[in-house]
Amino acid sequence: MQRCSIFLENMMDVDLGFAELRESAWLTNRYFPSKIGGKPAWLELENLPSTKELLCESCNEPKSFLCQIYAPFEDEHNFHRTIFIFVCRSSVCQKTNSANNFTAYRSQLPKKNSFYSEDPPKEEGKPLQEIQTTKKVCIACGCLGPLACSRCRKSNYCCVKHQRAHWPHHKKLCNFENSIETEVKEVLPEVRFPEYEIVVEANNSEEESDVDKDDERAETERWNEYQNLVASGNTGTLKDVPEVELDKYISESDVADDKYFRKFKKEVSKDPEQILRYKRGGSPLWISDVEKTIGKNIIIPKCELCTSERQFEFQILPQMLNLLKDDNLDWGTVAVYTCKQSCKIPTGKGYVNEYILKQDIVADENKK
Repeated sequence: MQRCSIFLENMMDVDLGFAELRESAWLTNRYFPSKIGGKPAWLELENLPSTKELLCESCNEPKSFLCQIYAPFEDEHNFHRTIFIFVCRSSVCQKTNSANNFTAYRSQLPKKNSFYSEDPPKEEGKPLQEIQTTKKVCIACGCLGPLACSRCRKSNYCCVKHQRAHWPHHKKLCNFENSIETEVKEVLPEVRFPEYEIVVEANNSEEESDVDKDDERAETERWNEYQNLVASGNTGTLKDVPEVELDKYISESDVADDKYFRKFKKEVSKDPEQILRYKRGGSPLWISDVEKTIGKNIIIPKCELCTSERQFEFQILPQMLNLLKDDNLDWGTVAVYTCKQSCKIPTGKGYVNEYILKQDIVADENKK
């Protein structure tokens, strides 16, 4: 796969995102990356989201940086443009078909700006250093860090939780007067997700895998067989059905006749390792019946800045969960909607909120 981590508007196809390991030095803001995990590669460097904005509304703990997508538009003020996604990792904050534990930010810059050269960076030789913000940031997570170590005053943190997570590393340097601590080399799994680059490949919607055809045919045959048993009255009650047979016929009976699930499975099977789908102005590939899951949330609020409609831009697939190594997290798909105009962000504000829908396979637990 040719390396490219820029998502561009494609009138014909859906762009697919795949995760690849890459040295962290190539995934800094200097190179405008699309990536999963690690620290955010902030785009606008003067007005970062506040620590309060990144607190989960339910548990009041800091959300973790999940991923960012570099997706510039043709407008002059959108020459650089990145969407950032954060998520609360607490198990109690994972609600069915609710995205309240997620946050999406849009940030953008013109070609001529205060932070980056107008010439694109060269991806050869040794990687260039990250362009630092003038603000103090948390050494553990990379977000704003208004707190400082009370002993050395050299390391900053966004919260006490991250300071405690970082202490086993920091205590080795804290009491040394001339020590300089600029980066955490150790993995902090409770703070940061594993880091991957997201590379882009256009989706060939005409292809259909043989595996997909076989799986769909077998699934249809099992479902038709089960329906015939029901029609003939031979299924009896659940207690009369052997466990093996029950698994065979109705282990996924709630979704086996769901056209959304079938389409989702068919599309994803063409490129099983895809973790993201990008189609500005397109439609999400839903994993289950919309009305039974997120119907009450499907009215997308307008942009708070310009009152323009928001439109679908990209979705995060459940395949990304395999890379995060966090059993608390779960979703069927996470759909991100952004301002249709990608309107200008006012001076003094570097990041604006966008809208997220999270859909799970199971129906809304409040619906009957």
